[in-house]
Amino acid sequence: MSLATILQRVAEYKPHYVTVTGGEPLAQKDSLLLLRALCDAGYEVSLETGGALDVGEVDARVMRVVDIKTPASGEVAKNRWENLEFLTPHDEIKFVLCDENDYQWAKQILQQYHLVKKCGVLFSPAYDTLNATQLADWILRDRLPVRMQLQLHKLLWNNVPGH
Repeated sequence: MSLATILQRVAEYKPHYVTVTGGEPLAQKDSLLLLRALCDAGYEVSLETGGALDVGEVDARVMRVVDIKTPASGEVAKNRWENLEFLTPHDEIKFVLCDENDYQWAKQILQQYHLVKKCGVLFSPAYDTLNATQLADWILRDRLPVRMQLQLHKLLWNNVPGH
């Protein structure tokens, strides 16, 4: 699909805010052009990325929501720690937590990298793995300066691919 066609389809919805996500957007050849074109068209734009690829070239107008993969995800080795230097208060880091060990690990990463001073931090319970109430209780108990986020796309559409 051409860039012009994508912009035309987005415009049909008349959105104010556009999120580019799904798989790994930065793995797509023209993702940086798309992000810039969406910003140029006047949209407020966010990018949700798995955190394994370089976010340094992403247009500064785009809010970068960068995952930090946890040990229980089995993907912790994919974290590109160099991405942390590019983050600004406009951006966010997201941890999807599978269990209490992930939670404790994420707390350590928060401190080690001073993440709450760099950008917003989101803690999300892994869908059908960690009870959201349990995660909320831990956050409140430890008075963490993070926002809790649920994976709404999975809740609203029952984890059906394509949503």
